[in-house]
Amino acid sequence: MKKISPEQICFGLNRELDEQSFACFLQLAGRAEFAEKLASRMSSEEISQFISDFTKNILKKHLSENEYHTLFLQQKAHGSEVKDLKG
Repeated sequence: MKKISPEQICFGLNRELDEQSFACFLQLAGRAEFAEKLASRMSSEEISQFISDFTKNILKKHLSENEYHTLFLQQKAHGSEVKDLKG
């Protein structure tokens, strides 16, 4: 996937640019300084809702259990078989 800079983020023009923009957005959101600042300003309810929506509705839908552990949590391979998180 081609990488774009934050200034090039744009959604709604085509699928390729949406994917590139979303990947860039996620990388920006994952920066420690940003994550800590946002987390400190969110209520407990907002944090709970975000985690619930993100893990239940997005990660479980699109990642196998093995992908969740290796790609998201950056752990060594989780088990010998690939499972769905949908459980």
